[in-house]
Amino acid sequence: MQSHVHTMTDLFLQLGLPADASAIATFIEKNAGACQTCALPYARIWSDSQRDFLKEAIAEDSDWSMPAERLTSLLSECGPSTLVQS
Repeated sequence: MQSHVHTMTDLFLQLGLPADASAIATFIEKNAGACQTCALPYARIWSDSQRDFLKEAIAEDSDWSMPAERLTSLLSECGPSTLVQS
């Protein structure tokens, strides 16, 4: 069984958030530091359904875990220097 590699854009779409590059950068800048003291699903920036999805994605090490881990990293930092795309 082959797994699908999801992108950050895919993750934002799955979470029901605007997913163009500018919107993702704005979201990360606005929420910089949100994951400094907690895991991604527990950041205070998510709705209940978004939180549930993120918990499941990470717990099951699903195809979504890679972009979720990247988002955690970006939201753990502070400031615009974290917005460099990789």
